[in-house]
Amino acid sequence: MIGHSEWRLRSMILGTCVALVSFAVIGTLTALWPNRLFVRMTPAGDWEIALLAVQSTLLGLYVFVRRPACSTKAAGLGGVINFVGVACPVCNKILLFLFGADALMTYLEPVRLYVAAAGIAVTLLAVAYEIYRNTPKQGGVANGASASLS
Repeated sequence: MIGHSEWRLRSMILGTCVALVSFAVIGTLTALWPNRLFVRMTPAGDWEIALLAVQSTLLGLYVFVRRPACSTKAAGLGGVINFVGVACPVCNKILLFLFGADALMTYLEPVRLYVAAAGIAVTLLAVAYEIYRNTPKQGGVANGASASLS
C-alpha cells in the first residue's frame, strides 16, 4: 500500500506529464508551430499558443487533483472545445466535411479564440469541482458526506 505523500508525488508527476504531452501533441496536430506532419492554412498567432498552454496546464492540474474513480467528462469536453478553438478551421477535415469551408471561415474563424477560451472555462470548472470535492468539509469529512454534530 502506498502512502499519501507517495501517491501525491505520483499524481504530480503524472499531471506534469499530461500537461507537457497534451501541449506537444495538440500543438503539433493543430500546426501551431511548423512541423513535418501537418501544414496550417490559416496563420496561428501568439494567442493560440497561450490558450493551448493554459489548457494543457489545466488538464495536468485536473489529473493531479482528481479522485481515482471520478468521471473526466467535463475536462474532456473542455479539451475538445479548446482543440476546435486553436485548430485551423479549414485544416480540420471533420469540421470541413460537416460544415464546409465557407461556413467555417465565416462563422468559426472570427470566434475561434473565444471557443478556445470557452474550452478553458469548462476545464477550469472541472478542476474547481474536483478541488471542491477533495477539500475536507466541516469536521474533516470529504466528498460531500456530512458530519453529525452531537
